[in-house]
Amino acid sequence: MEIRNLGNSGLKVSAIAYGNWLTHGSQVEEDAAVACVRQALDEGITTFDTADVYANTRAESVLGTALKGERREGLEIFTKVFWPTGPGGHNDHGLSRKHIMEAIDGSLQRLGTDYVDLYQAHRYDDETPLEETMEAFADVVRQGKALYIGVSEWRADQLREGHRLARELRIPFVSNQPQYNMLWRVIETEVVPASEELGIGQVVFSPIAQGVLTGKYVPGQPLPEGSRATDDKGGAGMIDRWMREDVLERVQQLRPIADGAGLTMAQLAVAWVLQNPNVSSAIVGASRPEQVTDNARAAGVRLDEATMKAIDDVVEPLVVRDPDKTQQVRRRDLMKR
Repeated sequence: MEIRNLGNSGLKVSAIAYGNWLTHGSQVEEDAAVACVRQALDEGITTFDTADVYANTRAESVLGTALKGERREGLEIFTKVFWPTGPGGHNDHGLSRKHIMEAIDGSLQRLGTDYVDLYQAHRYDDETPLEETMEAFADVVRQGKALYIGVSEWRADQLREGHRLARELRIPFVSNQPQYNMLWRVIETEVVPASEELGIGQVVFSPIAQGVLTGKYVPGQPLPEGSRATDDKGGAGMIDRWMREDVLERVQQLRPIADGAGLTMAQLAVAWVLQNPNVSSAIVGASRPEQVTDNARAAGVRLDEATMKAIDDVVEPLVVRDPDKTQQVRRRDLMKR
């Protein structure tokens, strides 16, 4: 397993991180989820990403159970705060001091650990002063409940202001967690340059576009049984935007490129993401242990210029680059759900 620094910090992470966004506690039974985590460990993955909102806190509990007994110093455990948890009351979400201080204690209890290596703002909160949020994060760090601070899906200007406040408060703001893959490149024009300037590394999610870039969805053929596109617990809704004929047809054109590189389609997609020098780690999920093994073998792969150009030639008509499509959420909209 390739090991990289998280941004310009001294924290080292595995280039492939294991995440349990749409699986643990919802799509995948606990025994299968634990098996996937154990396989990740066997593959040399040391970095594990979750969030309190995943399966309404159950995902954290499953991950905590799966990692029980492991040497804590040999792991990097990440979690996040922002989205509604519990009954979804008016203080059960956002980045207020109240919610952050209560949420970190709940996450630590479920994960079975005294601290997380990285505590992340799961979105930007436009209803809480950023100073309040960063001061709360500073207290979490000083209490020893988190070692580093990161964010998810923040825009370049938000990263700059958050980083400025973090420097004033003398806490390590080291990462951003955006969606990033061959098809979705909205971070490249603004977020990546700002992050390189600030020393922030990307810990990216959906490197295989929630399974579409594996090539298993073939135009004109039935959806594979048990795949995310057939999941009625949330997975199908997440992948729906990629399930267009033009996308699926173009993805099939990537197969000979993967074959030529000696990679599976999934490995090609993950390896492509890891070519970006600002990417510290790519998060993969799995419903079966063999999927973990397949993805993990993308670590350390170097794609040559000809291969990268061939990929671009295939996917260019589909690529989304507009930085304004960075996922932003209004807290008041959450209350309407």
